[in-house]
Amino acid sequence: MPKIPYITAADVDHLLDWNTLTDVLLQGHRAARAQISDQFLTRGADTLLSRAAWVDGMGVAVKSVTVMPGNAARGLPSVQGAMLLFDDQTGAVEAVIDSALVTKWKTAGDSLLGAKLLARPDAARLLIVGAGTVAGTLIEAYSAGFPGIDIEVWNRSADKAVALAAQYQVRAVTDLPAAVGKADIISCATMARKPVVLGDWLQAGQHLDLIGAFKADMRETDDTALQRSKIFVDSRETTLDHIGELKTPLAEGIIQRSDILGDFYDLAAGQAGREADFDITLFKNGGGAHLDLMTGQMILKAWRKSVA
Repeated sequence: MPKIPYITAADVDHLLDWNTLTDVLLQGHRAARAQISDQFLTRGADTLLSRAAWVDGMGVAVKSVTVMPGNAARGLPSVQGAMLLFDDQTGAVEAVIDSALVTKWKTAGDSLLGAKLLARPDAARLLIVGAGTVAGTLIEAYSAGFPGIDIEVWNRSADKAVALAAQYQVRAVTDLPAAVGKADIISCATMARKPVVLGDWLQAGQHLDLIGAFKADMRETDDTALQRSKIFVDSRETTLDHIGELKTPLAEGIIQRSDILGDFYDLAAGQAGREADFDITLFKNGGGAHLDLMTGQMILKAWRKSVA
């Protein structure tokens, strides 16, 4: 029996490409519709998140990660985990992939595809809200997907924005409302429990990309933004009833389920999308397990090519 590989960033990160990934994700949403299951287990502030997906003809993936906020004080990563890839026909384990590698590419690739499908094609200025690890990968992803785009970074702790901007040779800004008003694309990657980007700041034609919220008590934008925008998601199944960004305003009647105009399956089929240059489009990146599966398949393909 061949040895099952454990694939890390050191093995394949340098072989991967953002535009190839968005092509993979788009084609994946033209295949059979995924079966998806999510499970959350908690112990106080600690969380075990397990996400599984099966796409007929593509394969099966299960990604489990622990989120331990107290690990920062121990000098350890707060998020750790791995993903198993299974063969579609035999059920055999094909690979174990470090979850950080999958999540890095899946998360930013998800948002990049959303922007490619929904932002104005002439988008020239990007504002990234947040200065953590995801913000860095967003700079890489959007730079590849929108060559020459002008990038600014804002963070609640300004020194972190300055440091990230220096690392990637982009600009740090301190006036968030003004920066939002000037951007063509706003990409939020924070751990906010309350809205950071307000709907009153948005301008006609903008694209708002929301990444950070992943639990029912988290939001990065407010009701006004939802009411002013054309709303899209990567997956209805993983966002509407699980993430506060949409779950709360749906429960309160601020928006209706019919206000969610499409997900990646609809967008890939050409059944939904931006209708006018003046539309404000809002995209919720929920990062479902089917996206992990598609990303993992790309990673496994690159690894196999590297060792052939």
